[in-house]
Amino acid sequence: MEDASNNESLKFNLSDLNEDMLHTILELVSEGIWDWNANTGFVYRNPGWYEMLGYAPHSLDNSVLTWENVIHPDDHAHVMAQFDAYLNRRAPAYQAEYRCRMQDGTYTWIEDRGYVIARNADGSVARMVGAHRSIADKKRLLEALEQRNHSLEAIVEERTRELSRVNQQLQIQLEENRKLAETDVLTSVANRYRLEKALPLACDRAQRFRQPLSLIAMDIDDFKNINDHYGHALGDAALVQVVDSVKRCAREGDLLARWGGDEFIMILPDTPLADARLLTEDIRRALAILLPVGDYQVTMSFGVVQRFEDEQQTGLLARADQALYRSKIAGKNVISG
Repeated sequence: MEDASNNESLKFNLSDLNEDMLHTILELVSEGIWDWNANTGFVYRNPGWYEMLGYAPHSLDNSVLTWENVIHPDDHAHVMAQFDAYLNRRAPAYQAEYRCRMQDGTYTWIEDRGYVIARNADGSVARMVGAHRSIADKKRLLEALEQRNHSLEAIVEERTRELSRVNQQLQIQLEENRKLAETDVLTSVANRYRLEKALPLACDRAQRFRQPLSLIAMDIDDFKNINDHYGHALGDAALVQVVDSVKRCAREGDLLARWGGDEFIMILPDTPLADARLLTEDIRRALAILLPVGDYQVTMSFGVVQRFEDEQQTGLLARADQALYRSKIAGKNVISG
């Protein structure tokens, strides 16, 4: 009962503080403190949070995506499960131990705790604060104790080092294999397999953090005519040229994937429909200045949609494909939504 009372006191006191005053106070705290305004998407992190991971204070974006990007991929699913359980009141508290990527690319163990200090009228989270605490020393101590308890002196240590070297080589090979499995051979963008993995995660993220998510479906107009008239080698070269032009318009965080043949999908996280249409227009203008392929000026048709609340990837993809079809029948080189 005493812990629950302390938590309630913390929620009351923090929610009553002026936000600027709270952040000023947190600048003085050495622990890694974060403050998430779920209604605006803004995440404040104090200098201690950055220093723990080796970054300069306030050098990263003030968004939840920054947090997600530093979580070790193997830890991401269980961290989000614990986070969601607390947000949706299926768990009494949020506390997780996981690895975070540091500025130099290595990982360090942290303990993360957070408390909801305000909810909206519908029960959704309005504001949440929490703290990161380094537990790297504790993890190293536990590892050292385990090694001591199970040590077989020099023979086992040498075998461990050898296994570590083999494991590193295997990890490198696995990473190379993963990239090959998720990359389109011709265009070097993500392939359909990667897209089918990434889109559900993007939908879950948009739902969790109440962020907009848009999709662009695009298809090269009359691409079959290029192949028929000039051969597949020139057709493939034209396809690569088009993809390079589209990639130059993409922003950091966007994912361009080859859906099949001459059709592509671009995932635009945290992007409303109006911004997605502006980006699509940039792509259309960039294609207009490409050199023609023989007698053909290469153009694309586009379908642009924004995810509805609670919509899953199947419905979102279907709507994007329908919008693309409307562009085709409208005369091609058209943006429909």
